[in-house]
Amino acid sequence: MGRHIRPPSGEQTEIAHGDQRAVVVEVGGGLRTYTAGGRAILDGYDETELCVGGRGQPLIPWPNRIRDGHYEWEGRSLQLDISEPERGNALHGLTRWRNWRIAEREPARVVIEEVLHPTPGYPFALELQITYELLDHGLVVTTRAQNVGREAAPYGVGFHPYLQRPDASPIDDAILTVPAAVELVADERMIPTGRRSPSGGALDFSTPRAIGEVVIDTCFTDLIRDADGLVRFVFAEPDGSAQAVVWFDDSYPYVMVYTADTLPAPERRRGIAIEPMTCAPNAFQTGEGLIRLEPGGTHEARWGITAS
Repeated sequence: MGRHIRPPSGEQTEIAHGDQRAVVVEVGGGLRTYTAGGRAILDGYDETELCVGGRGQPLIPWPNRIRDGHYEWEGRSLQLDISEPERGNALHGLTRWRNWRIAEREPARVVIEEVLHPTPGYPFALELQITYELLDHGLVVTTRAQNVGREAAPYGVGFHPYLQRPDASPIDDAILTVPAAVELVADERMIPTGRRSPSGGALDFSTPRAIGEVVIDTCFTDLIRDADGLVRFVFAEPDGSAQAVVWFDDSYPYVMVYTADTLPAPERRRGIAIEPMTCAPNAFQTGEGLIRLEPGGTHEARWGITAS
């Protein structure tokens, strides 16, 4: 058998439309790169590298954290593996390191699938499908989940894209807009403990302003949507020469914004994660935003990026 070196993220699938390019990977089903007009929109990673910091990964069947990895469901006490040992949490779901398969492929569109079989900590069965598509106005990502088991399942989904500046310089001078009326206050384990308005505070980015030295690792909700029902988060250059807009449909009522301060150099503050989430952190315990997916039931959610 000949020696064949496989990339850490598995099979690489490129899609293209006009001057846009994106690479979707087998391991985790994530988005490794996205460029438009020859400019890297995402702070991604090289084909030879292991994905770090959750870059571009889908987070299923829950985004963010579950405290102690423990939750109650339908009278049962269930325990997930602790995947964030430094804080004692179950982090970012179960599919980040699983191998997804290509179900459909076209020049500007790829559909990938994964079956999440029952495990002791999550004894439910889901068929998962993610469509990545490049259109004239940018990237569109659609996630569909179907409960193919015999009982209702707790469910949530999120994504972890990092935006970067055109020259990949630190994000401090970039202009950020976060249209949200509520921030979730979190403890040292990043578990929400309360709610407050960001208005007038360090995390008030309701109108565009420079990020500066502000450290953000915060979930926001009560998102302020445009007339078309979408919410738009803008990351722009100070002179307005380039910007990227991350948008969500109403399936995503929460966003996690993260300035990557806890990552090591050179990734630290090189990109900003604007993460759509269908539920709040620790939703398996609190129920905040948690989706109850009945047997045979489906859930679909859509987000995307427009760059100029």
